[in-house]
Parts: sequence; structure tokens; C-alpha cells
Amino acid sequence: MVKRTKYEIYLAVLGTVRSKGACPITRLSYAARLPVDRTKNVVEFLLSKGLLKEVNIGDKKLYRITNRGGEFLEALRTVRKFV
Repeated sequence: MVKRTKYEIYLAVLGTVRSKGACPITRLSYAARLPVDRTKNVVEFLLSKGLLKEVNIGDKKLYRITNRGGEFLEALRTVRKFV
């Protein structure tokens, strides 16, 4: 297995949230192919930078992408085309 950069992991997480609308941590974990504990670290980082937001629906914690997160996702996709 090829080692992925943190930006490739961010791309996987943000892309999943954008395509699904709102995702629980387990869905993000599966999409990023990471253990849940490492996914939580990534999500916490993205939350702290304002790229994701946490919403509570009933007793579930879901994550949604912010406008800034969408812009960052598009920038990552653009950079990936050139690299």
C-alpha cells in the first residue's frame, strides 16, 4: 500500500462529506480508509480550521462541509491535477 499524504486524506474526507451532504465519523473512516481514532484526529483538525462543521441531528453527530471547506477541496483537486 502506498503511503498517502495528509492532503490526500483531507481530500478523501472533504469529498465524502460534500457528496453525502452530512456524514457520521464511521462513514468518513470508511471513505478515508483510516481507523476511527485517526479519522477523529483529521476531523478535529478540519473543524479547527473551519473546513467542516459539526451538526447534531437527534443523538447523532454529523459533519458537513463549510463554504471555506468547499473552496479548499477545489483547490486540492486543482493542485492534484498539476502534481
